[in-house]
Amino acid sequence: MDKLATAWAIFQGLLLEAIPFLLLGVVIAGLARWLVPQSAWVSRLPSNPVLAPITGALMGFALPACECGNVPVARRLLASGAPLGTGFGFLFAAPVLNPIVLASTWAAFPNQPWLLIARPVGAFLLAILLSLLLAQLPESQLLETALLSERRLSQPLRNLDLLQRGSGLIGAPLPATAAPRAQRPSPRDVLDQSSREFLDLLALLVLGCVIAAAVQTWLPRSWLLEIGGAPTASILALMVLAVVVSVCSSVDAFLALGFAAQVTPGALLAFLLLGPVVDLKLAGLFTVLMRPRAIAITAVAASLGVLLIGQWVNLWQL
Repeated sequence: MDKLATAWAIFQGLLLEAIPFLLLGVVIAGLARWLVPQSAWVSRLPSNPVLAPITGALMGFALPACECGNVPVARRLLASGAPLGTGFGFLFAAPVLNPIVLASTWAAFPNQPWLLIARPVGAFLLAILLSLLLAQLPESQLLETALLSERRLSQPLRNLDLLQRGSGLIGAPLPATAAPRAQRPSPRDVLDQSSREFLDLLALLVLGCVIAAAVQTWLPRSWLLEIGGAPTASILALMVLAVVVSVCSSVDAFLALGFAAQVTPGALLAFLLLGPVVDLKLAGLFTVLMRPRAIAITAVAASLGVLLIGQWVNLWQL
């Protein structure tokens, strides 16, 4: 019963911590859909393979939400026809580059200026790496089915043939035509869609919190921290810990402060970089964006990237 009580307490903490940011993300996505016509901003986003993820990553400064709140915003970007690099650059970088997380990192580690620089720089580089990697996949193998359908319907007619637009007819690419002028949806339509999106994401969030709470309860953390002094093993241990605890990026720096003295600098940075991109709580939320194969590629590539960054930091700091 004690373990069940512990699991319930952890579940409540994770859920209550994430729900406000998830709601904030849905509200921002809905307001963007209503206030700004799609063609007014999507057409201005760079499509260059390198500039697109950089632009998306820099957009993270504008959204004060953790990784849960970024999912609906990133989904709205992709559904509206934004370049893949922009959507994924925002998804992976915003959980660290937003002002709240930067401020919380400074508040937790005011005496470690290297970490205040290394965390946003590392998150930025990781987001660019993941965005460039995922952009190599065809959209049909990358994006979730419903999202792919929304995205194709938002493309100009000249960019897709009849079959791709879901009409069931095989046809050659259509002649160049002007894209129809985007019309602002009614507030009722935006509210209905945002409500459905929030409930769908909430169900996935609850499932992720249940899994994270169960793993945290029955997987002791002590053995992970016992190897905190080994250069490589400490990084791997803290990466596992980041995935397991699934704490939001807005408060993870204060959690890391509790064991910062026991681990290597590279392991500490790895904990702060991997959690906002890969954790048990996010596993369900990512299913509204990507197919399982793309999620697996993201997890593996992010883990390898964080491991390399952590190793480099240990060589530099130790």
